[in-house]
Amino acid sequence: MSILTFLPLGGALIIVFVPRHKKQLLYTIALIASLLNFFFSLVLYFRFDEASALPQFVEKSPWLGKGIFYHLGVDGISLFLVILTTFLIPIAIISSWNYITQKQKEYLFFLLLLETGIIGVFVSLNLFLFYVFWEAMLIPMYFLIGVWGGPRRIYATIKFVIFTMFGSLLMLVAIFMLYSLHLKATGIPSFEIFDMYKIILNPQLQLWLFLAFALAFAIKVPMFPFHTWLPDAHVEAPTAGSVILAAVLLKMGTYGFLRFALPLFPNALFKLIPLLSILAIIGIIYGGLMALIQKDIKSLVAYSSVSHMGLIMLAVFALNQTAIEGAIYQMLNHGLSTGALFLCVGILYERSHTRLIKDYGGVSRQMPIFSTFFLICLLSSVGLPGLNGFIGEILCLFGVFQSNSVYAILAVSTVILAAAYLLWMFQRVMHGPITNEKIRSFKDLNLREIIYLSPIIIMIVWMGIYPRPFLSKMKPSVEALLHQIKTHEGYFPPKAGIDDSSSPKIFKLSPSAEWPEENKEENKL
Repeated sequence: MSILTFLPLGGALIIVFVPRHKKQLLYTIALIASLLNFFFSLVLYFRFDEASALPQFVEKSPWLGKGIFYHLGVDGISLFLVILTTFLIPIAIISSWNYITQKQKEYLFFLLLLETGIIGVFVSLNLFLFYVFWEAMLIPMYFLIGVWGGPRRIYATIKFVIFTMFGSLLMLVAIFMLYSLHLKATGIPSFEIFDMYKIILNPQLQLWLFLAFALAFAIKVPMFPFHTWLPDAHVEAPTAGSVILAAVLLKMGTYGFLRFALPLFPNALFKLIPLLSILAIIGIIYGGLMALIQKDIKSLVAYSSVSHMGLIMLAVFALNQTAIEGAIYQMLNHGLSTGALFLCVGILYERSHTRLIKDYGGVSRQMPIFSTFFLICLLSSVGLPGLNGFIGEILCLFGVFQSNSVYAILAVSTVILAAAYLLWMFQRVMHGPITNEKIRSFKDLNLREIIYLSPIIIMIVWMGIYPRPFLSKMKPSVEALLHQIKTHEGYFPPKAGIDDSSSPKIFKLSPSAEWPEENKEENKL
């Protein structure tokens, strides 16, 4: 786990000592480091025990004391998010080979540093360590947008950092509050995630702590109405920055809900599920309608992320096996399809230096191979049967329907709206007469572009035809997550001998207490 987390950082440090003018060597080192990390992540996949819900490949050692451990591991929820990250970073590096013309050394340094930060978030099993990686990830992203972004990059960067930092600071306060509560209840200092799972808070305190965590994660997703930083960041970021932002960084928010907010604060969750579900539905419809009226292709894809992430969050809040498995699967699908769409937009921008839909038309005549790749990625995002998006969306919708049929009916709008704005955009850009003479000089995909798009296309088709290798590995961890939520929500019922006299209130089951008959089987651990 340590090699997987810090190998990109090692590559970044090597790059520091390479002369700036040796561009090819800089890119080669960065690519080798990222590819090695991808192969290490595949070892996780092939050696992962799909029958176990426990964290695997665990590393734990004392770090700073006071309950702060260097504690890493993966389970079925985080495994594929790690692999998605290591899969896309080499693609981002290859796509930037000719796109980034200034300060390539610093650019590659920050891209590899970003990979270390993202992986650290997904593999941390200590709350303090998780927060360190969560914040560390902001630094490279700040520079990637702020230095290599578009004309309004400073505005987009500051907005991104302010939104994220505000939510993160509230989460930090909640983390230290949990630490204090655990210390008072047990006398043992700990920031360990699984130690925090064992304490039960009174409902009022749960509500405030849940809101602190949920705000940080909702901003990162982003959920409506905390989404306004996303279109600006996407539009101004360089192509690789947009790919990583859409494909991986947004998933840190959904992962945060699954790993922390849901299992730690179930009472607050159950109270707020109607509100959170409604916000997710608003995000689905709002994001789709906003995408429909965009004039900039990149902005359109950015708003499509708001809509698709809304469906993922709605499935998360459905709290059943099908929905959460669908949500995790759709996180991967969205990462591939939307990341590929941003790569395609970047290819067009490299040739024309414009992203406005009106400046295109008839591109497929000049670039038939590109048009084919673009269409497959687009149909994946729409949810065409046979491609990965269909599997994720249908699982999400089935799961939501089991929980609330009205929510599911409203959520179907994401499929309808996605077909409308994506196919309409494709028709205007790729078909019709060539209205811009510059398009006649466009060259079709070169070998480098085919190389970095092809792996995504292969994954899109494979995941659409054969999802079992993914779903089977995440199933036990999802079952354990749901069991954690349900046992917490039903744990320590009033007639089971609660000692709630301490302040702040930590509910503890007395050793002699017996479960009520109706709860005995349900609450077995």
